[in-house]
Amino acid sequence: MTPIVYGIPNCDTIKKTLDWFRKHNIEVTFHNYKKEGISKTLLNNWIKQVGWEVLLNKKGTTWKQLSEAEQASATNGKAVATLLAEHTSMIKRPVITLDSQVCVVGFDEAALLELAAKCK
Repeated sequence: MTPIVYGIPNCDTIKKTLDWFRKHNIEVTFHNYKKEGISKTLLNNWIKQVGWEVLLNKKGTTWKQLSEAEQASATNGKAVATLLAEHTSMIKRPVITLDSQVCVVGFDEAALLELAAKCK
């Protein structure tokens, strides 16, 4: 099984994550959701697995640039999936899946080590 790393290539956290996998000789597939897109179905699946609060990055510029009404609408999984589909930069990076299961959200070395054990 090959992990899939979802993100955008110019993100420092994505670069750090991909470097980590290279250093540990683990092959991954990179999904650039700016270029390849991301479906609401996939976002809803992730939200069911880890919760919308984990996926929604409220610290970034994109969130801060939303209107107060848009920010206020982020109260449940369905609403957040819609926001994230429209504003993919608000998805916390990286999201890493293995066999369609979310294993890691954000750079978490302990979680990456657990994932590495499953890949070898």
